[in-house]
Amino acid sequence: MNIGIVGIGLIGGTYAKALRKYPYNIYGIDNNEETLAYAIKENIVDYAYTNPKSVLKELDVVFICLYPEDTIKFVRDNINHFKRGAIISDVVGVKRTIIDNLEVYFEDDVEFVFAHPIAGREKIGITYAQEEIFKDANFVITPTKKNTDEAINLISTLAKQMGFKNVSIITDTQHDEIISFTSQLTHVLALALVNSDDEKFDTSLFIGDSYKDLTRIAMINEKLWSELFIKNKDHLIRTINRFEKHLDEIKDAISKKDKDHLEELMVKATTRRGRIK
Repeated sequence: MNIGIVGIGLIGGTYAKALRKYPYNIYGIDNNEETLAYAIKENIVDYAYTNPKSVLKELDVVFICLYPEDTIKFVRDNINHFKRGAIISDVVGVKRTIIDNLEVYFEDDVEFVFAHPIAGREKIGITYAQEEIFKDANFVITPTKKNTDEAINLISTLAKQMGFKNVSIITDTQHDEIISFTSQLTHVLALALVNSDDEKFDTSLFIGDSYKDLTRIAMINEKLWSELFIKNKDHLIRTINRFEKHLDEIKDAISKKDKDHLEELMVKATTRRGRIK
C-alpha cells in the first residue's frame, strides 16, 4: 500500500516514523526541500516530493498533516489529482468547519475520513517527530454519511499501528464540543496564567512542578492555535464561560472564608480527576 503524508512536520513526521516499520511505501510531500532532504536522510520516508500533482495518483491513502486553512486549500488545489478510490484523512483539531468546506468534494472518486490525533508537543518541525508522541494516545474519527465501513476500519487500523491506544468514533459536532474543553480550554488557561504574571519577581526562582505542569502548553504554535480557537469559537466561548462560573465560585468561597465549601469543591475535583485514567 502506498501512503502519502502531506506536511512532514511534527505530526506528519511522526505519522511517517510510526508507519515506517510496516510494509508500506511512505511518500513524503512538503514544500520545504530541507525538510524532505532530512526525511530521506533519516529514513523517515521512502520517497520525497515537493510537487504533489506528480505523485498523488500513486497513493492509496493520503494523510494531510497541515493547518486547517492549508488543509482546505490543499484539497481544493489537488482534488483532480488524487488516485481514484483513494482515502484521504486529515489531522485538524476542529472538524465541523473542515467538513463544511470540503463537503462539495464528497461526490468525487475519493473518500474523506476526517480524523484527529490528540497528541503533540510544544516544539514544531520534523526534527522533533518521534513515535513516543502517539504511544497510548487518543485518536478520533468523525464519520460522514458518505463513509464506508472499510475506509473507517482502515484509518482505525493505521491509527492503532501508529501506537494510538483508543480510537473513538463520534460526530464532528460532538468532537468540537469536547475538544473545546479537554484541549482548547487547557491552552487558554495556560496562556492566561503565564500572561497574568506581573513579573514583579523572578518567577523562575519560585516555581515547582505545579506551575511547570500547568504552563507547559503555553509554549504554543500561535499560527495553528489561533486558527483552531477561532474556527471553534462558539463551543470554546461557551466552555470558557462555564469555567469562569466555577472560578468565580472558588473566588467567592475564598472571599467569604468559607472553608467548608472550599473543601467540598476540592473533594469533588479530586474524585472526578481520579476517575480519569
